[in-house]
Amino acid sequence: MPEIDALFESINVRDLLAGHDLNDPTTPLSAPDLRLLINRLESHSLRIKSKVQSYLVAHHSEFSDLFSTCQDAVSRTRLISDDVSDVVELISDRPVDVEIRKVVDEITEKTKEVRLKRESLELVSAIVGICEAVEETKVALRGGRFRFAAERVRELKGVLRVGEEEEGEPVAYALLRKDWSDCFDEIQEVLARFMGSAVRFELDSSKLRISYQLSVGEITGIALTTVLEAMEVIGMLDYGLAKAADLIFKHVITPAVTHASTFNAVEYSCKTSGDITEQTLKIEQSSDHKTEDVDGEAIYSGILKVVKFICSSLCFGNVTWIHSFGRFTWPRISELIISKFLSKVVPEDASKLADFQKVIERTFQFETALKELSFISPSDSEGRLSKYAENVEVHFASRKKIEILAKARSLMLQCNFTIPKGLAMRNASFESGGVESLDEDSSKHMVRLLFSSEVCMVSEAAYQLMHLVHKTLEDVCVSSARVASEFYHAARDSILLYEAVVPVKLEKQLNGINQAAVLLHNDCLYLFEEILGLAFEVVFSLEKVHMIWEPVLRPKTYKLSMCLVLESVFRRITRDILLLDDMAADETFQLQRLIHLMFENLSSLLGSLKSADETSRPLDDLIPSLQLLDMPLKSVTSAWESGELFSCNFTRTEVQDFIKAIFADSPLRKECLWRIEDVVN
Repeated sequence: MPEIDALFESINVRDLLAGHDLNDPTTPLSAPDLRLLINRLESHSLRIKSKVQSYLVAHHSEFSDLFSTCQDAVSRTRLISDDVSDVVELISDRPVDVEIRKVVDEITEKTKEVRLKRESLELVSAIVGICEAVEETKVALRGGRFRFAAERVRELKGVLRVGEEEEGEPVAYALLRKDWSDCFDEIQEVLARFMGSAVRFELDSSKLRISYQLSVGEITGIALTTVLEAMEVIGMLDYGLAKAADLIFKHVITPAVTHASTFNAVEYSCKTSGDITEQTLKIEQSSDHKTEDVDGEAIYSGILKVVKFICSSLCFGNVTWIHSFGRFTWPRISELIISKFLSKVVPEDASKLADFQKVIERTFQFETALKELSFISPSDSEGRLSKYAENVEVHFASRKKIEILAKARSLMLQCNFTIPKGLAMRNASFESGGVESLDEDSSKHMVRLLFSSEVCMVSEAAYQLMHLVHKTLEDVCVSSARVASEFYHAARDSILLYEAVVPVKLEKQLNGINQAAVLLHNDCLYLFEEILGLAFEVVFSLEKVHMIWEPVLRPKTYKLSMCLVLESVFRRITRDILLLDDMAADETFQLQRLIHLMFENLSSLLGSLKSADETSRPLDDLIPSLQLLDMPLKSVTSAWESGELFSCNFTRTEVQDFIKAIFADSPLRKECLWRIEDVVN
């Protein structure tokens, strides 16, 4: 009602009291003012009532409709209230939720019964199906359908979860597993009988026969491949091949090892209508008188021939079958070879170790050939024969080292460090005739020093010790790298034993004046020069060549020939240096000193080459390795950058490795290595 609202908004007390300031608290309203205000408010009130009455009269129909609508709403509310009261009364008399719950429970129970019946029907159906499958498998087995029967047995094993039994399973499952087990045993027995008829060895004729068309009882015409396939399907390949492997190992492989010199195997084939029905391996005594099989060639070739026959004729080239046969027989074959051959050809002397290398090589080749045939697996960690052969070499070297050290220690402990009686009386004859004029016993005490060319008296222990060291180093020259290393350490440790044993043994005697002290002094001098002489052994040999060639050959020929010898020696030294790894700083200094010492002792030889023929090429061109060994670090780097070393067939890696071995780690070495790496030749 906008008019009424405007009427109320028009009432303003300030307007009704015009002339009087209501904001001034010091001038309160007077009684006349209040009466005036009341009169004016009453006038306005009457006017408002008149306006309201006029508005109601003008809008009578609208207000009438509004009141009617309100009356209808109240009536409907009362009806709804009555309906709700009726529903509440009905529920209180008969509880519907209980009835609904009963119906739901009944539906749930019926559903469970239906599900159980369905599961029971499915279980019965599955049991019937399994029973039929087992029976079908037995029928197929008796009818010679081995592959089909084997596949059914494998499928049923998964269905019955054989080996995965659980508590609370139906009793029928246990019975079905029993039927399956009986069926498996039956097919296993049948296949084993067929394998037994397939592989036979005739003792009277020494023939190994492998038949391809098999018959056992009423089952005939079964192919050998079918039997092998069926065995593989049901996982009895090892079991099925076991008897055949035993037969072949006993009658064929064993003679190939124990009678290798006369063993000979010849293959024959039997055909029917163009198809091979049987393969035969006849074991014959060779008429050739072979020499003793010292390197295993006859043994390994004989076994390899038998294995190839097995792989092709029995296993038909199938890798799985070959590996199964090999897994069963290889441990026994290797043990037989070790006991009957390898253990009997172990050398007793270091000079024969080089021949034993041939045995190691042939053994490795034999195992490699078996791996290529899949007879043994490529990852065969056993590597039985090769490992045994290699370990024989190591064990031999270790045993020899122990023997050498034991002998050296025995020499020192048994020696009494005294001068034999009568030796001093023959001093005059010794001075005139030298060491050669002494008898055998006396010569063990009188030695000529290498570098001073003097003769002195030493203990028998020192003399015998150096004899043992020289004999050991001779064995080094004819041994493999690993054995040579053990012998070298044995020779070195034997000399060190003198330092450890003799001073302790003579501790009391050294406190006085006696022969022992003098002999110990001479021993030390003798051992010192002998050890120093060992360091100059490459050098002594070259000097001998120098002394023999120079007076005889023409200068140009002498220079060229000697340079060839020196280049081969220095190239060998360089190659050995390149093989060094993880050298400490002090070791690089030791290596440098040895190289410088070598050049010092070769100075006369190198000088003779420079003056031999001045018209020929310079030594650096004739002996490029000499140039590398004798250059400082910066010169080596410059020679690589200029292409000089590259033209001498040195590679970047070789030069870098040489620098790392000869020169200690330093900023200069790092810089030179970077410069060499950056050069493109």
